[in-house]
Amino acid sequence: MKHLINRRQFLLRQPAFPEVSPTDPFYYDMALRLSSAIISGRLLEGWPEVVLGRLVIGLTGYLQDLLTDAGLWRTFLEKHRAMYGRWLPFYATSDDYIPHELNREDVRFLVWYTLAMNFEERRVWNPLDPEIHRAADALYDVLDAVYDDPDAPMPEEYHFWKGLEPGLREEADEVFRFGHWLFMHSYLMTPAYAMTLAELMQDPRLKGGEDLELLRETLENSMMEDPTGPLALYLHEWVYLILEGKMPPEPRKRASGEEGAEEADHKYYSLFVKATGGSPIAFFRTYEELNRFFITALGWGEGENLPALKDASDFVLLVNRKKGMLCAKYVGRMLRFPDNPCYDPDFARAHGIDLLTMRGLCPGDLLQYAMDHGAIPECAFPGSDDTRLVADNADFIARCYLQKYYRGD
Repeated sequence: MKHLINRRQFLLRQPAFPEVSPTDPFYYDMALRLSSAIISGRLLEGWPEVVLGRLVIGLTGYLQDLLTDAGLWRTFLEKHRAMYGRWLPFYATSDDYIPHELNREDVRFLVWYTLAMNFEERRVWNPLDPEIHRAADALYDVLDAVYDDPDAPMPEEYHFWKGLEPGLREEADEVFRFGHWLFMHSYLMTPAYAMTLAELMQDPRLKGGEDLELLRETLENSMMEDPTGPLALYLHEWVYLILEGKMPPEPRKRASGEEGAEEADHKYYSLFVKATGGSPIAFFRTYEELNRFFITALGWGEGENLPALKDASDFVLLVNRKKGMLCAKYVGRMLRFPDNPCYDPDFARAHGIDLLTMRGLCPGDLLQYAMDHGAIPECAFPGSDDTRLVADNADFIARCYLQKYYRGD
């Protein structure tokens, strides 16, 4: 039978690579069983083989993580629960659910997450699609057979980071090695990084992959600067959570009176709220209305300000006392604020999910402000009218899909 992966693809994602672990043959065989279940069961038809191969390897990594209590899945569950008050996004957990062990609900989430993050054409995929349940239940049975097998060998390579302390200089190389694997190859972090990686590779200097040093430098900078994983945490946050069970220390805050401790209000803030009667947000159907506000409220010069926006519409301005002002185009029709003349409920129902899933459409601060004020109530996944599913998981969805475009702090 033709399979969705080969041995080298499997080994590349293992923590010990390029070394070969004694347990690799066992778990490669299990990955092939997952592959066989997909092919023979005619599961997930229409998805590219390369994407299904990533799912097979990812679910294998998930089981290896569970068997050794390596900490990746445990950390995700605990952090998600701390942030949102429940174990998983989207999926209600049954009475049989046991955190940190093998669960059907967990496999359903991983099927959705791995596939949606890796295939642009079906990226915005309803997590409650019956196709997910059918596939996840069949793949769960393969995983469960190994999970309950007393003779299943422990993948000890998933322990190489045990005992590391991220703050110790003498362990810096091993911590970096762990972080690199976590970011670039682990089943939990890597799917969410797929689009960020695709964006990086659009750099003309990287086309063709000939400048290996530039590629390495670009990837390492991204690893240190960009959030990743389903919760869009930064690498140092994931590392601290996995190794120490807590977030990294906060940077020291400047004491009152210390140089740089106090920041004055941004110069546009008082002018903006004075013009709007105290509101930090304003809406404009046309460029002409927007430009008039720039001139009359903010004191910008007569003539065309920000002329690159001339052909756009449905603008939103948001001002922050410290950060200043941001301008978004084309999003006014999707935000239900009482004083928003651009709002179009039919358009919002059809396209509101784009706010949470389309990178660069809506600035992160504006999206957060809209969610805090209940301004995106019509959002639903394509093919569904379940707005409650999106409302209950809006912050998670934005983190998972938008990554640095939402959590670019």
